[in-house]
Amino acid sequence: MNEREINSGCACCRMNRRRFLAAGCGACVGAAGLLATPRVARAAAGGGKTKIRIIYSLHASQQPGPDWPNVGFDFVPVMNRITATLRQQCSDFEFATSMANGPDQAKEILEKDKSAGIDGYLVYQMNCWNRVVQTIATSGKPVLYADFQYGGSGGFLVYTAGFLRGKTANVGFVASSRMEDLVEAVKCFALVKKGGSTADFVAATAKVRVSRTPQAGDLTSKPDALKTISTEECLARMKQSKILAVRDQESGPAEPVAGIPMERVSFAEVNEAWKNADKDESRAVADRWQTNASDVIDVSRETLETSAAMYLGMKSVLKRHGANAITVNCLGGFYGGHIHAYPCLGFHELNNEGLIGACECDVRSTATMVTITALTQGRPGYISDPVIDTSKRQIIYAHCVASNKAFGPDGPTNPFTIMTHSEDRQGASVRSVLPLDYMTTTLEIEQSRKQILFHQGKSVENDPDDRACRTKIAVEPVGDIEKLFGEWDQWGWHRVTVYGDLKEPIYALADAMGYQVLEEA
Repeated sequence: MNEREINSGCACCRMNRRRFLAAGCGACVGAAGLLATPRVARAAAGGGKTKIRIIYSLHASQQPGPDWPNVGFDFVPVMNRITATLRQQCSDFEFATSMANGPDQAKEILEKDKSAGIDGYLVYQMNCWNRVVQTIATSGKPVLYADFQYGGSGGFLVYTAGFLRGKTANVGFVASSRMEDLVEAVKCFALVKKGGSTADFVAATAKVRVSRTPQAGDLTSKPDALKTISTEECLARMKQSKILAVRDQESGPAEPVAGIPMERVSFAEVNEAWKNADKDESRAVADRWQTNASDVIDVSRETLETSAAMYLGMKSVLKRHGANAITVNCLGGFYGGHIHAYPCLGFHELNNEGLIGACECDVRSTATMVTITALTQGRPGYISDPVIDTSKRQIIYAHCVASNKAFGPDGPTNPFTIMTHSEDRQGASVRSVLPLDYMTTTLEIEQSRKQILFHQGKSVENDPDDRACRTKIAVEPVGDIEKLFGEWDQWGWHRVTVYGDLKEPIYALADAMGYQVLEEA
């Protein structure tokens, strides 16, 4: 599901938020007035309405396979609602609509538009990794890039960060679940029709976005009896750990990650351990899950037992190799027929026990989880695909695996529901209703650059939206949410979150490792 693109950083709107708010620009029409130069003021209004083409970037109008939001998702009502709202609320504009699944279809649209009098483009990222906006940006015309949240968010974040880093002069963006924010950003196209530059348009969309983002709330958090070990002991425990990376059918030694030993293990070994798991023990584990879960939705008893067997199988593989962490190419293994149960519930159980189960054979995030669990004496890391919603000033961490013991194996539990894996509606995964009003720390440790990516946030909401991954814990970030758009092209989509304020111990650990902490918010 994840496209691992690596380019970098936030050249995003570096305006002073307070200075802008004091100026009082709350809508695009206001932005047009603020940005008007003598050149713009003298320009003729242009002939007729501003003509915008909306391009929905997606696989198909009804989703044919597993991906965000989910297999079978019908985009038609969503696209119709967006188009109808814009036509109703932007009466001075004319809208044409198209769909594109990649660069070739995007090129065809641009070719046909050479004589169509199009003034600008709204590209809506509906699925994650369809590369449409890059081609449209080459038109040189103003482009507004929008995220269909829990649908296109991965590509939106990675591609937006690339535009910001490259200082692309004609692409503005909107990342809001509130339709009114999209409407006000679209109105900024009027600037160019009146003679303004594409840079004026981008600046106007940024001002609208910032003005409509709520100011920081009360970030005071609930007391948290977090106890961390010393830097020296953490480093020692990292060296004593071992990660098993299950990517394909290859097995054998592998290079350490962030000083943590690693070994490759084949799908076949994991599948054999699953097959040989004790049936009575599997039933007992399934009984416990069924009893402890708030609900079990669309997951059969047979699937629960096969998931329990996968948990027991992975645990036996960990024991055989003297390891405490395992990360599995779950989608490739399951769809390829190499493994016959999703490991999601098994990861959930391992993380509850103070071991590490990590998704998608993401060894960097797994190493981050190993480090976090060592440093905090057992608190689990939560690997996620984040989404940013400026309308709520939130970053939402979404994934189908999560512990329900956020404070460690001996801490309190929180409610969880067992559901299908979201993207394909198969197998079994977890929606964990994680604790609210606590400070969280989010990290990625990258050994090739000797950097630790870092931000923090107060947990404020569990989003039950049926689209995309099952667990969705939203936090209000500490710092500048605008800056938070800047690093996805360099680091990819995944982040690892842990409950607790780890700023001081992470800086101390980075110093001891010779790493730099990069604060992304």
